Amino acid sequence: MFHRCKEALWIGFWGAAFLSLGTALVGPLYAATTTIKIAGSTTLLPILSEAAKQYRITHPDLRLTVSGGGSGMGVANIERGTIDIGMASRPLSVREAERLGDATDVIPVARDAVAIAVSKAVYENGVTQLSLAQIAAIYRGEIRNWRELGGLDATILVIDKEASRGTRYVFAAVVLGNPHARAPGATIITGSNNEEQAVISRSDQAIGMLSNAWLNDRVRAIAVGEGDAALLPTAENVARGRYLITRDLNILVPKGSGDEVKGFVDFLRSAQGQAIVETVGFHSVR
Repeated sequence: MFHRCKEALWIGFWGAAFLSLGTALVGPLYAATTTIKIAGSTTLLPILSEAAKQYRITHPDLRLTVSGGGSGMGVANIERGTIDIGMASRPLSVREAERLGDATDVIPVARDAVAIAVSKAVYENGVTQLSLAQIAAIYRGEIRNWRELGGLDATILVIDKEASRGTRYVFAAVVLGNPHARAPGATIITGSNNEEQAVISRSDQAIGMLSNAWLNDRVRAIAVGEGDAALLPTAENVARGRYLITRDLNILVPKGSGDEVKGFVDFLRSAQGQAIVETVGFHSVR
């Protein structure tokens, strides 16, 4: 779901929400003898869903459920012991790390860039790069019209994410200087990457923060940085650490997990698993 901040008007966006928050059951129920429950970051959802599908080809007695809800939900459910693998697209907070202690392994399975995404019309009308200071000014409400940045005379539709989302945590830490910073310039708050992608693609005036894998022709990444040093979130720039807003995509696995969970984790980190990571649009950690 997403809502307009100032009017506090909630708008149901059920199609995208279902795709991002619904649970994928991999494999017929009647054949399964063991279940692995996976939940958390919607950024990792395509990776884990496809990996679960392929893994079950050689493990037909295994049932894997994969659902979203956000990084915060993945961490919380691991802490409660209600899932076997959590998904988190941001680092653990100090409090989360203290609560989980040494009982949970944090395992990177992919690398990702958080793209500064704009509507196609914004990009084609001249706004193809912004500095971190300019992006921060937009989210703080200090810049409100694309004309101030060399674009159209149009109000900027500023899209923020729910506070529990890993993408927002990483964006806010780099752009706003604090992972929990407010964004008073925001017009709309969205949840999943699917929701935000849909809002940007339907607008001619939008800016938002998206996992690099959700870019398309109508949702364009702009270069981030000053002048000639501005960079796009390309695979090379992410691999070399040049792009400014990058992150590890992690899974959270309780120590002492059973062989079934360990086997699936090994598969994710294997050459075959990392090929899936790249196929769905992310970067390998190998």
